[in-house]
Amino acid sequence: MPASNPDPDPDRTTGLEPGGSVPPGETPPAEGSTPGAGPDEAHNPTKGWAKGPLFLIGLVVVLFAVGYVGFALALTR
Repeated sequence: MPASNPDPDPDRTTGLEPGGSVPPGETPPAEGSTPGAGPDEAHNPTKGWAKGPLFLIGLVVVLFAVGYVGFALALTR
């Protein structure tokens, strides 16, 4: 993609005063595009959660649930 000048041409852009300034009440022109600003990310596969972290999170949740149930049963005695 060829690089283009991001600055608007004051002679061809409406709403600009001589010198490129914007008069009060006018919306300034949009900025230029920067298509080549970042790295090329041609191959960026999406990855889901691995089985190990999901298992550990589930185990912690189950242990907390068992602990709260045990605490609730201990309070009722």
